Amino acid sequence: MADEPVLRVKGLTKHFPVTEGLLWMKVVGAVKAVDGVSFSVKQGETLAIVGESGCGKTTTAKLILRLEEPTSGQVFVDGKNVHALAGHELSEYRTTVQAVFQDPWSSLPPRMRVQDIVAEPLVINRSVPAAVIKERVAAMLSRVGLRPQQAALYPHEFSGGQRQRIAVASALVSDPKLIILDEPVSALDVSIRAQIMNLLVDLQREYGVSYLLIAHHLATTRYMAHEVAVMYLGKLVERARTKTLFENPLHPYTKALFSAALPAHPDIVRQEIILPGEVPSPINPPSGCRFHPRCSYAMPQCAEVVPEEKTLAGGHTVACHLY
Repeated sequence: MADEPVLRVKGLTKHFPVTEGLLWMKVVGAVKAVDGVSFSVKQGETLAIVGESGCGKTTTAKLILRLEEPTSGQVFVDGKNVHALAGHELSEYRTTVQAVFQDPWSSLPPRMRVQDIVAEPLVINRSVPAAVIKERVAAMLSRVGLRPQQAALYPHEFSGGQRQRIAVASALVSDPKLIILDEPVSALDVSIRAQIMNLLVDLQREYGVSYLLIAHHLATTRYMAHEVAVMYLGKLVERARTKTLFENPLHPYTKALFSAALPAHPDIVRQEIILPGEVPSPINPPSGCRFHPRCSYAMPQCAEVVPEEKTLAGGHTVACHLY
């Protein structure tokens, strides 16, 4: 099916057990890191998941990359259930889905030469002749703005921005359909961020690859994403096309999140929304809507009834009793 999304996530849940005691360990609760999220990413598009630290964004990425097993729910890439794959299908999945991590200083193996780092996805998962690999690595390095002569160097001989380019080259070399970008520019200098963001956008247009962008920086999101999903305490509270969401945020949490970001121009006057209290603990999240203890619009039913996700005009979905 041409319309089949590259990535489809259905009711994804991950609870980490909380234990007490040293000898006789007793499970006393669970950290509800991700609690029943569903979304999809179309071919050649970027979906950004945004939210504060600890809202479950990175756990969601780990579940898609098979670095964690879900408590319940499913992840489908190209229509195949990711957590049920084995053998040849698993190798194929590992070439189809790649990742670029936040910290370019620790994500590259320090004792491997750049040519081996970039070639790794091809060497491990595909039987490709050595001459073809060498050619592909050289082409990929020059595509991300590095010189093919730098292939024999080690990661410590590069700057942070160059390392992130190496990570992008390695992610793209196996011709993947989906790349998970976990805060790909937040560890870089501001001057280099724009270069890496432009590179990622250009590569997406050129190769038709889909991105799942994990971010908390709203300017990055606005520039790179086609669609944005807002996450709070393990649940998605709102999802819409980027332009729609930035022009008309509906959920009280989304409004607060956007009001905290710096405006695009110093003269823009915006209402500042200060949220009371701290983010509640994911071990014992509030009943009903998880945002209700900090929400200025909270009604009695918000504390009791979990809001259903409602789809409004233009595919804009929001989980809030106000709508």
